[in-house]
Amino acid sequence: MSLAKWTVGLLAGMSMLAFAAPADAGEVRVTVAEYSAKTGPYFEEVKKEFEAANPGITIKYEVVPWDVLLQKLTTDITAGTNADLSIIGTRWLIDFVQQDVAEPLDSYIKPEFKDRFIDTFLQPSIMDGKTYGLPIAASARAMYYNKELFEKAGIAKPPATWTELQEDARKIKAIGAFGFGLQGKEIETDVYYYYAMWSQGTEILNKDGTSGLSTPGALEAAKLYKSMIDEGLTEPGVTSNNREDVQNLFKQGKVGMMITAPFLSNQIKEEAPNLKYGVAAIPAGPTGARGTYGVTDSIIMFKNSKNKDEAWKLLDFLFTKEQRAKFTQGEGFLPVNKEEAKMDYYVHNADLAAFTALLPDARFAPVIPGWEEIAQITSDAMQKIYLGSAKPEDALKDAADKANAVLKKK
Repeated sequence: MSLAKWTVGLLAGMSMLAFAAPADAGEVRVTVAEYSAKTGPYFEEVKKEFEAANPGITIKYEVVPWDVLLQKLTTDITAGTNADLSIIGTRWLIDFVQQDVAEPLDSYIKPEFKDRFIDTFLQPSIMDGKTYGLPIAASARAMYYNKELFEKAGIAKPPATWTELQEDARKIKAIGAFGFGLQGKEIETDVYYYYAMWSQGTEILNKDGTSGLSTPGALEAAKLYKSMIDEGLTEPGVTSNNREDVQNLFKQGKVGMMITAPFLSNQIKEEAPNLKYGVAAIPAGPTGARGTYGVTDSIIMFKNSKNKDEAWKLLDFLFTKEQRAKFTQGEGFLPVNKEEAKMDYYVHNADLAAFTALLPDARFAPVIPGWEEIAQITSDAMQKIYLGSAKPEDALKDAADKANAVLKKK
């Protein structure tokens, strides 16, 4: 669903917010995004612990898959049946704020509470000086590589540049594996393209606020990926593979290199414990530029909540060091809590250290209205380029024009 249609739906339903069904006194309803099979059990344990410590307050969760979460929230908000709290993609937050359905949390946040957070991850939820969300999950992206395939192919270390990555992919192809895993459909297809684009010194938005897709660097990045597809350096059928598909190929030992999030490490430990792999920085471009994608998901309080004080008590509980550690380590994310980040689990974890080292180069999705629409425009353009149904120059020019049209409307 496009955010344009979603916004219209929200506007149509705003008058209904006042007529939300009354919540039971002391009951806090939470819409939870499903990250993995561990998400539901974690929150059920939270329910038990929190209710035991807070007599008179009950917690009611609804766990929702990510691919239908925005649609569900849209429907619930329009009908006035939304929960008190919800996990959302932080990139959606500006639309919630503009439609006045998100409650500012500043009246609840004391200095000592704010000081729990690593500022990098708290900032994306602050708009116009107000804090509208708390970072429930955070991650960055890095390059995973298969050490056994590297050894068989005679590759001594992970590539530092995209040129080296191409050379290494050729060597891996020569021993019968896929050199570089490239995602070509669904969520973050656009992001997989930005890795190469950022390495060319190009940003998603130019300094004047227009789309960066029409820049020379954006074109070079698209040509790079297309040339790798044409040379057979990626897995076949790129546009049929989403992030999980490529990760599965990597876990099966069929892919030499791919870029993804910290949670793959947890999956490998559980599903492919014998796989020998490493984590390295995303390759740099010709001038040394590089970039990773920083991601936060936020938990927000809705303005029409009838139990805000009780909801805040739950938020305070969720963001203690102990609860953050259980959730973050279970799901395979980066810590957002300063004290949590000092725990041995993180300090002595080489995989997570590689991701943390990339945070100074992290870019977050632009906090602009209509971002989801622009991301989809970019993904559609990349699919056309990967399939060969449009020349990179034409696909990117068309995408830039469409993105600029969205940006001008906002």
